[in-house]
Amino acid sequence: MEFSDEKIREILELKERISMEIEKHEEEVEFLKKNLNILDSILKQSSFTKASALSSSEKLTQQESIPLTKGSEGEVIANAYVTPNQVSIILNEEIGVNYDTPPFKSFFLDRIIGEMKRKDTDEVQNGKIQPESMIDYVINKNGSNIREIIIKNYRQKERVKEIINTAAWSLTRMIENTEK
Repeated sequence: MEFSDEKIREILELKERISMEIEKHEEEVEFLKKNLNILDSILKQSSFTKASALSSSEKLTQQESIPLTKGSEGEVIANAYVTPNQVSIILNEEIGVNYDTPPFKSFFLDRIIGEMKRKDTDEVQNGKIQPESMIDYVINKNGSNIREIIIKNYRQKERVKEIINTAAWSLTRMIENTEK
């Protein structure tokens, strides 16, 4: 099939116009994605509420609650509240464990959460996730005693189970070390 010079020129112009439209829309999509990430980051920061500040009924309606028990005795030492973005572990009022009591920092923070953080750092460097999506934590204390452990951006459901199980184990060991 032969085309006249005029038709070929029209086809080339159409091709150029389509290419320019695609480029323009790609730039718009990138702009929108960047702004969406910024808005997500702002929303995460502004909508943060400490789990301990919520009433019991708010906790039950907004979050999944998981009791953390001490060994085989089954004594509840804390409750974990899981939302899509964070895990909040609130210690029972009568549990008094010091932030410096082993194995909290060495095992729970450095080894468990630290390893998750290292994996997230690799994913940030490889462009798989944004820096603001990295796992992070906040420890709320009353004096030197831990009241609440907040793990933000766990991102993977498998991590929730590991966080809760290792927190329960660590808190149990800390209570035992305190009682010695």
